[in-house]
Amino acid sequence: MFDSFKCLAAGLAAGVMLAAPTWAETRVTYKSAKAGTSYYQMGVQIAEAMKSGSDGEIIVTVEEGQGSVQNVMEVRARGGDYVFTTPPVLVNLAQGGKAMFEGKGDPSFDEIRALFPIPSLTMHFVVSADSGINSFEDMEGKSILLGKGSFGAREGEKYLKLFGLEGKVDIADAELSNAVAALKNGQIDGFVTAGSWPAPNVVEAAASAGVNVLSLNDEQVAQTKRARLVIPAGTYAGQDEDIVTTSLPVVAYTTTKMDDEAAYQLTKTFWESKAAMADAAAWWGGVDAGLMENISGKMHPGAIRYYEEAGIALTDDQM
Repeated sequence: MFDSFKCLAAGLAAGVMLAAPTWAETRVTYKSAKAGTSYYQMGVQIAEAMKSGSDGEIIVTVEEGQGSVQNVMEVRARGGDYVFTTPPVLVNLAQGGKAMFEGKGDPSFDEIRALFPIPSLTMHFVVSADSGINSFEDMEGKSILLGKGSFGAREGEKYLKLFGLEGKVDIADAELSNAVAALKNGQIDGFVTAGSWPAPNVVEAAASAGVNVLSLNDEQVAQTKRARLVIPAGTYAGQDEDIVTTSLPVVAYTTTKMDDEAAYQLTKTFWESKAAMADAAAWWGGVDAGLMENISGKMHPGAIRYYEEAGIALTDDQM
């Protein structure tokens, strides 16, 4: 009788072990930018890296975003599986109820927490090698394409004003998508674009038309009130020296609704997969621990755990 009981108990225990899952799968929705953009493609790469780096334990579904502001606004209705990208400045504005968030404040904005940086929106002032433009002052009287409605267009217009070129540059009336062809055909002398580096349209222009990418001096960088960024020499064809420019940091965020273990695994897997992502897409090469200083506001406790283990210093404000 006793032996029969032991056999029954052993069988039940084995059944329980077989029924138990071998891992706790984490499912995440990652919201970035419009389909077809470099930032949407980054989201796809992150999803693939998370699945591969976690042996299938982290499943990321990429959703098309309608802009960084909307990504932040959706925090109000999302749960603990929501990860989104946006510049830190927009999180600060949302939490303060300022600018585009005035009158739209919500307690959920205070629960936004950072996970890791992704490639920054980097300003490129691209001019034809035959244009004779070697500095911003040389842009006077030249035809420059800014594009319409984008961050790069707004930022480019702002820089022309800051550097005393308002009304002195012929602003081409065309879409940025036509910039490379217009430059090759001599219809414009240069164009302004913002995105991760190396920027595909700048790569194409440098390879097919021959270009200079202008550098900003320290005074100009300070005037813009943006983060200083250096694009290493050799990034673009014919670029023999480093390019000093500005950038708008972009960060992957979640909220305190996400549990600490999930945030830890997401952050850990991202950094451990970054080298492989950089082999596949050069824009990940510009992401390193140095970008952490551009993250204002608090990190998620799960992410903090990873950074402490990895020996990556955080500021008091991030803790």
